[in-house]
Amino acid sequence: MQQNENSVRAMPDIAKEAGPAVAGTLDWVGMDEIDVPIRLASDDGASVQSAARVAAYVNLIQPDVRGIHMSRLYVHVDKALSAEPLTPCSIRRLLRDFLESHAELSDRAMVRIAFDHLLRRPALKSDHSGWKSYPVCITGIMEKGQFALELRCEVVYSSTCPCSAALARQLIQERFSQDFTRGKPLDYEAVVAWLGSEEGICATPHSQRSRAEVRVKLTPSFGFPIVELIDVIENALKTPVQTAVKREDEQAFALLNGENLMFCEDATRRIQSALGRDEHITDFWIRASHHESLHPHDAVAVATKGVSDGYIAGADDVGPLRNSR
Repeated sequence: MQQNENSVRAMPDIAKEAGPAVAGTLDWVGMDEIDVPIRLASDDGASVQSAARVAAYVNLIQPDVRGIHMSRLYVHVDKALSAEPLTPCSIRRLLRDFLESHAELSDRAMVRIAFDHLLRRPALKSDHSGWKSYPVCITGIMEKGQFALELRCEVVYSSTCPCSAALARQLIQERFSQDFTRGKPLDYEAVVAWLGSEEGICATPHSQRSRAEVRVKLTPSFGFPIVELIDVIENALKTPVQTAVKREDEQAFALLNGENLMFCEDATRRIQSALGRDEHITDFWIRASHHESLHPHDAVAVATKGVSDGYIAGADDVGPLRNSR
């Protein structure tokens, strides 16, 4: 008997029909590196679109069930992130969809949305400006009806070593003592010329491109304070890397570096102090990494607010800023 072309052919569902060879519950199961466009509302009311990489997870609380419905996670991600601008409310609804589509299988859901946020930044002195890209990651988790939201961003800045600066100043003092005799009157013009020469300023401190990674837990709100958080970090550090740079901008940047000598400990404490004053941030995790020009290894300092015992974790860690089960 020939099968009707319009009839639905039954297909096997191994994840549902076959049990696992070894039983056990799983903390997280899902999909990573899902390519999805997202939209974020800007301060002027317009929306900004970015290419995002999304991770979608639920836990598996049934030890005898072989797997979850991964295609359902993908469909929910695609539908939710394409329908409207990204907000805390839309993430909460997405996580509820994850759990409703995995009833009796899961009681915890997580989504992580990573993208690069472009901001136009003015030069320090000149009339120019340029675009700067900031890696951003938004993580939402739903567990036992409780919703938690984490915002992560990275800021690149310049750090000039205080120890190296002190050693350079000592060498300049010694060169000055060699070039100008003690007890003799100083020629003002000669000193000014000496200060402007490579022979006079014979040593300079080492500086390096540095990176601040910041993860914050947010109080419930209607939007994501991405620009606000970046501004808080850059204003605390004082030496964020620049975009458009003319000579007057480079000179102003050199002055900022000289006025803000920093070990990685100093940078971390600056950010720690700034975030500690923000009532919208309930917890935070900070990592300052100075990619040293003196040696091939990095100098690193980490600080947390400690409300939820935030752990030291890498950017690829599945979980958000919380204790793992």
